[in-house]
Amino acid sequence: MKKLKFGLLAVASGIAVLSFSFKEDLFLVSKNLDIFATLYKEININYVDETNAPALMKTGIDAMLESLDPYTEYVPESEIEDYKLKYVSTQYGGIGASTVFIDGKLYVNEVSEGYPAFKSEVKPGDQLLKINGIEVKGKDRSEVSQLLRGPKGTAVDLVLNREGKEIAKKLIREEIKQPNVSYSGMVGDGVGYIKLDKFLENSGQEVKDALLAIQKENPKGLVLDLRNNGGGILQEAVKIVNLFVDKDQLVVTQKGKNAEKTIAYKTLQSPNAASLPLVVLVNGNSASASEIVAGSLQDLDRAVVIGQRSYGKGLVQQTFNLPYNSLVKVTVAKYYTPSGRCIQKLDYAHKNADGRATQFADSTITMYQTKAGRNVYSGNGVYPDVVVDAMRLSPITINMINKSLFFNYANQFKKNKPALTSAKTFQISDAEYTAFTSSLADKDLTYQSRTERLLSDLRAEAEKENKSAEVKTDLENLKYKLTSAKKTDLEHHKLEIKRVLETQIVSRYFYEKGRIEQSFQYDKELAAAKTLFNNQPQILAILKGDGNYKVIGKPGKAVASID
Repeated sequence: MKKLKFGLLAVASGIAVLSFSFKEDLFLVSKNLDIFATLYKEININYVDETNAPALMKTGIDAMLESLDPYTEYVPESEIEDYKLKYVSTQYGGIGASTVFIDGKLYVNEVSEGYPAFKSEVKPGDQLLKINGIEVKGKDRSEVSQLLRGPKGTAVDLVLNREGKEIAKKLIREEIKQPNVSYSGMVGDGVGYIKLDKFLENSGQEVKDALLAIQKENPKGLVLDLRNNGGGILQEAVKIVNLFVDKDQLVVTQKGKNAEKTIAYKTLQSPNAASLPLVVLVNGNSASASEIVAGSLQDLDRAVVIGQRSYGKGLVQQTFNLPYNSLVKVTVAKYYTPSGRCIQKLDYAHKNADGRATQFADSTITMYQTKAGRNVYSGNGVYPDVVVDAMRLSPITINMINKSLFFNYANQFKKNKPALTSAKTFQISDAEYTAFTSSLADKDLTYQSRTERLLSDLRAEAEKENKSAEVKTDLENLKYKLTSAKKTDLEHHKLEIKRVLETQIVSRYFYEKGRIEQSFQYDKELAAAKTLFNNQPQILAILKGDGNYKVIGKPGKAVASID
């Protein structure tokens, strides 16, 4: 009886503490809301100039949420449609064309095959002057999108400038579908390939449909390409993992501060390809749901992950409706792959004095084990089993992209050469590359290389330390050598520049599908996957943690390195 009384007393005490804590929290919330509302009112009444009340409030909300993490955000009613297109749906009413600003002018960048812009022969390089009688000069990208988009079946009138001539076109908007799977099929050597760009509505079904079509070709292996896939809906990631692993397998667990946010997601169906050899491609822009798929398949020893370390976003967001048709997207949990690891890279709970989040310290990184006993690690994204060096663009190539020099030349190339025979094998010849470099004679190719930036920093540091006179000659000699070296950059970086130019040119003829197919001939990660599929024992050795692989990263973690 005494034990029962003591137990009841303990429970009552606990409830009292919780009640006090809850009341204290409510008081603090109420107090600060009162302060904020009063401040907001006084600013609007007394500030010397007129204020924009909605803009002022949104600035305050955005600043508050920014102090948490980049993924917690407020979405006002005016931005709801853009939000849905970015995070939820893949459909909208439009004309099927993307645009780009060049020197303050708006141009058609690409058109999607089969949609209104394509049917009406709107072409890349056309300058957009008016949309429904409204001049686009001075408009920003969101304003242009609002003018081009609209309900299916409605008309949109365009006035274009093509080579100095004004052209008027009337288009009827259609439902534009941006598929999650942008490409799928066989890519040679008996290998199937699925490129998944995002995890929005229906992505699981799209991958399943692509997989079933590929299985009819009896592939010896499948590549699931998640490179540059920033993620999306968690449940779609679970569905995709389920295509390759048995029923009732743990895929991911999300854990939040609130108990109701802690959920374990398991596979619910029998797999469609339980034994098909599988490779997943990732890079530094593979994030969120991409990392759930790659990390889970790695933990379950179901796939070999190839590429570069993924982004490292181990956070889960949920949307909540707010008054007046607005909403807020809130980070509610972290997710953990089957081994128990969280791959979150940045620590938003403990920021620097300047407000920047830093990477978790090495001392906090924990080792976990896959189903077969391989070592994997928390933090800093998903580390691939086979590392392939990333292709990094040189400063001259980036400079040419930013100045739209590839864009303009590709348009001229298409005008001079109306047809190409094939996207898969297309390459520009040395003569065509020479013609391209000759076209740059009157263009501004001024740029600062990484070495020049470092040299500039060194010069500034020398001046601070009053040593500029002592090293002046050396610095001037180095500057001269760097300037001389830049003159040969067009030749030194020829292969890289050719690849970028070819991508632009082939899209003028074969659109997105052709651009993807043309890139396969340079794809080192895809080549590494094909090499593995031709050596099944090596795949098994990697998945078992055996084999003679070059150790990269933390000691004891064996991975193969393919350059």
